[in-house]
Amino acid sequence: MKLTHEHEELRRTLRRFIDERINPQVDEWEAAGRFPAREVFRGLGELGLLGLTKPEACGGAGLDYSYGVVMAETLGHIRSAGVQMAIGVQTDMATPALARFGSAELQGEFLAPSIAGERVACIGVSEPGAGSDVAAIRTRARRDGGDYVIDGSKMWITNSLQADWICLLVNTDNDTAAHRNKTLLCVPLDTPGVTVQGGIHKIGMRASDTGIVNFDGVRVPQRFRIGEEGQGFSYQMQQFQEERLWASANALQQMDDCIAETVAYTRERRIFGQPVLHNQSVHFRLAELHADVQCLRALVWRATERYVDGEDVTELASIAKLKAGRLLRVVGDACLQYWGGMGFTWDNPASRLYRDGRLASIGGGADEVMLSVICKHMGTLPGRARA
Repeated sequence: MKLTHEHEELRRTLRRFIDERINPQVDEWEAAGRFPAREVFRGLGELGLLGLTKPEACGGAGLDYSYGVVMAETLGHIRSAGVQMAIGVQTDMATPALARFGSAELQGEFLAPSIAGERVACIGVSEPGAGSDVAAIRTRARRDGGDYVIDGSKMWITNSLQADWICLLVNTDNDTAAHRNKTLLCVPLDTPGVTVQGGIHKIGMRASDTGIVNFDGVRVPQRFRIGEEGQGFSYQMQQFQEERLWASANALQQMDDCIAETVAYTRERRIFGQPVLHNQSVHFRLAELHADVQCLRALVWRATERYVDGEDVTELASIAKLKAGRLLRVVGDACLQYWGGMGFTWDNPASRLYRDGRLASIGGGADEVMLSVICKHMGTLPGRARA
């Protein structure tokens, strides 16, 4: 993927916003367990950064997905992965299907204000009894006149305590196969019957609010449906491709920054009469980590090029996400070790990556699901598992 002047200008604009409006407040937000999503999103919206790849008719820039990947990578400069993820939900997880399949009316009501930063979005797929196994969700929406009536619960919902609406995956037919009975709906979270519970205390992603969203006889008009009824599983699988590319690209700068800060610290920290960095085992290991990050970057950019060209990148996106999640753990653990006792403190950059990075192998499809996808493309998945 060749970066243009426009890509570099995007990097500079976003980096300036991060340095001026986000990073100075990150420690406060981490301690509070929440960041002011509306304030941050409004600022990003004013800069046109929440709709880079979205239709111009809705206020987006209409650019190709390479710009989304550059943004995802640059967001890695934020010193809280929870804030990074919350922004990614708004741009690459809750809104792609709406932008691609939603009616003009629906886009005007939900997508346009989300691109402007005026409304906060979240995505509702995971449930108390179904996460990576998307086909197993139980939340149901039944037709009643011109409405859908929704019952069920969604769990691990990022942004839900501050969100205005949710892109919700539901079952709309009990008699059809699990891959063909699902539908995506836009549901305002102030609709009667919706309740949002907080209180999920996570080991990482502390600044990102995470909740449980319950639906008890929630009534929404059928015009809030994204695309066709029964196509929700397919739409969500397509939406996952952008989410997984986003997550893989986002990991790159996080790891680059952690390695760079570790190099700086070990260059100054002296032990046995010399800087820690002068130990061959240390600078060789940091070089290996740097090389691994660059290899992952090449894979992410290759997948992005193919996605921009209209190719199916299910396998490449799955490989990239698998490798990103595992490498985040390796980098966080290795760098924490070289910080010594300082690495075991809460606000250290290595310890924060160590905690925050663990989610990358769980959310958006666990490592085991990514491996199953890869096996399917290799033709090595057993028959029953392919079904």
